[in-house]
Amino acid sequence: MYQKILVAIDKSEIGESVFEQGVFLAKAADAQMMILHVLSPLEDPYISPVFTQPDIMYPSVAATPMGSYMEDWEKLKKERRDWLQSLTETAINAGVKTEFTQNLGDAGRLICEVASNWPADLILAGRRGRTGLSEFFLGSVSNYVLHHAPCSMLIVQGNIPKNTEISAEN
Repeated sequence: MYQKILVAIDKSEIGESVFEQGVFLAKAADAQMMILHVLSPLEDPYISPVFTQPDIMYPSVAATPMGSYMEDWEKLKKERRDWLQSLTETAINAGVKTEFTQNLGDAGRLICEVASNWPADLILAGRRGRTGLSEFFLGSVSNYVLHHAPCSMLIVQGNIPKNTEISAEN
């Protein structure tokens, strides 16, 4: 069975489900759990520093001072660390030996790197159900991890948007 379970989460509804599944599996397997959260300035809700100086491309738009961006970034990092600490305490109170890490960068690559270095037996991650152009432009972290993970992976499925173009009568 699994000894070390890496639970990769973000602050979303699917992230909550991934965390709950991780606690359940770790408790059932009497395994250690590592909660991983990756901050990326290129994904929502983060503001890319490229856009903090819009006057370069659009001179009539006032630029946001870089200092303000950095203050917001530090505040976000602290809020997320506090959130991770809270989740860790919840898991420990449920009887699961748990630790956490928060990293900055590309989520897919960092999940695989942490899984390799820790070393995890299982990775739990969520999938938002992006398809088509949305997946092409925004990428798929779970797809990347599935193809590059150094261990087994369990994907927790999020809500898949229903295609309203296809009728049930056809």
